[in-house]
Amino acid sequence: MDPIRIDRMSDEAPVQWAVSELQKYLARATSRRVEVASGATGAGPAIRVGTFEAFSEGVPARASDHPYDDEIFIEAGPGGAVIAGANPRSVVLAAYRYLTELGCRWVRPGADGEYIPRIDDPFATCVAVHERPSYRHRGVCIEGAVSLEHVCDMVDWLPKVGMGAYFIQFREAYQFFVRWYHHEFNPLQPKEAFTIEDARAYTRRIAEEIEKRGMILHMVGHGWTCDPFGVAGLGWFPYTDPVPESYYQHVAEVNGKRDLWGGIPLNTNLCYGNPETRRIVVQAVADYAAEHPEVDIIHLWLADGSNNQCECPLCRDHLPSDLYVKLCNEVDAELTARGLPTKIVFLIYVDLLWPPREEKLANPDRFILMFAPITRTYSSSFTAGATGEGTIPPFERNKLKFPRTPEGNLAFLRGWQKSFDGDSFDFDYHLMWDHFRDPGAWALARVLHEDIRGLRSIGLNGFISCQEQRTFLPSGLLMAVMARTLWNRDASFDEIANDHFRAAFGADWEKAKEYTQRLSELFDPPFLRGERDEAGRKDAAAKLAQVPALVTEFMPVIDRNLNLAVQCHAQSWRYLKDHAEICLRMAPAAEALARGDKEQARVLARRLLDVVRHLEPQVHPVFDVALFIRTIGGALGLTAEEMAR
Repeated sequence: MDPIRIDRMSDEAPVQWAVSELQKYLARATSRRVEVASGATGAGPAIRVGTFEAFSEGVPARASDHPYDDEIFIEAGPGGAVIAGANPRSVVLAAYRYLTELGCRWVRPGADGEYIPRIDDPFATCVAVHERPSYRHRGVCIEGAVSLEHVCDMVDWLPKVGMGAYFIQFREAYQFFVRWYHHEFNPLQPKEAFTIEDARAYTRRIAEEIEKRGMILHMVGHGWTCDPFGVAGLGWFPYTDPVPESYYQHVAEVNGKRDLWGGIPLNTNLCYGNPETRRIVVQAVADYAAEHPEVDIIHLWLADGSNNQCECPLCRDHLPSDLYVKLCNEVDAELTARGLPTKIVFLIYVDLLWPPREEKLANPDRFILMFAPITRTYSSSFTAGATGEGTIPPFERNKLKFPRTPEGNLAFLRGWQKSFDGDSFDFDYHLMWDHFRDPGAWALARVLHEDIRGLRSIGLNGFISCQEQRTFLPSGLLMAVMARTLWNRDASFDEIANDHFRAAFGADWEKAKEYTQRLSELFDPPFLRGERDEAGRKDAAAKLAQVPALVTEFMPVIDRNLNLAVQCHAQSWRYLKDHAEICLRMAPAAEALARGDKEQARVLARRLLDVVRHLEPQVHPVFDVALFIRTIGGALGLTAEEMAR
């Protein structure tokens, strides 16, 4: 057959990436040669790829000039195809969307998560798409334990499902890499050598992968309270190097003492009422922005501690948020003076939930509000579950209690929105801990769907998920729901779920769906969150007692699908078998806890940990063993020492 021709209409690096991906996947799907030319060439059907501006006709004008707003246009049929985007990143998204319309699916990161059907003639399929996503901000934040390959696989996967941003926490993400390379909580895996320089090199590599695809790069977050003062904020662990004496005058005074909070610089707040303290931070942020033009958005966060604000005369009469806004304004002034366009994220989080009374952001266009409701429950949607207005309790310095209910969280958001109506997103933690508490993933997936659907109604323009990168066991349902609903908030939950399971599991997909749904019901996620009363714990114990029989009865279905011809399908069932082993150990431990037998729960929890440690070599692409042990081991009563041995 004749080769397929792709005409690349513009030369931006992301457009070149989009063309190379179309070439790769169309060659695989059709077994035909796929040729690439620069500009419109020759007669006959061709696939023309580029930004809207690269086409002289037949493509709409972009609806928004904002650099973070995506828009795609696809028109394809027997006469050829046009694949266009409002910006180079959107072209990448449009290319993957075209392949999706042809039947391709990416159910998890990595080659074994690709479902590429046989396509005889791509031009036989008529495609007409002109869409803007429901939300501007659609991204993932690095967390958990990761290798370089884990993160690169995630970055590669995200635009395939319509996501457009990635956030690398800290300057070098050392904390997350070292967890993996030192194999935290798994003594069966030998500790690998890993240095800060390795982390910096890996971070540069990841940034290059993000830039290649035109994605929006977020950086830093925590660390501004220590790094500018010569104290490295590499992670949430005690600082063992000498602390410069000059640093102590800048840290918060709490109970009459200025010192590292719990020995951890990242958790230590500063004396924000001190102009010199703020000046040092301001210069550090501006220097970083100048040195890293590849960074689109810098997160300017305070300490990752709470109830540890400065009590000195310069600070105690001001809300932390007022001093924070003052710092933000000074950062903006310095960036403006240097001609730097970098956007700044400010966060609403723990002590900063209480909105400012005295200060207001002078240049709202510079800033993006980030709402981080870390103390919320995931048993109900915070956008759909609020039953009242909620009130903001009085601010009591260093004696604060943080909200769990939907209305309690939203009260704080509305308080901030009274003084800031600019760009914003939800920074949330559905896949940080709570996916481990819902082994089937269905209950949490429905909450996630409702949360994302409701973001617009509460004045937020997107979602950055603070999460493990390997959250695809027993399936990729949670990530499919996240990506699809961020693109189209009206997308049906059932349609998303059915499409994902069909692509992931093949002919017996409905059986896999029903099995994992039942797992969600029996594991009773609210119990594993500690939200059940005595009667609820008895009910949970009765449910958990049914898990082993459910898993055992389903095992023949798993076994008969382990060697399917389609690699994506076969691997999904193999992972489901590994997941079944985990469930068979986790359910009895959780049942013992629900019955009040804490010692038996601990005994069984140790056996569970042994299983997941032995499974790690085969499940690590989809399952973060270190964070599972930290989360579920702790919930089952194990100490940090017990979890580590």
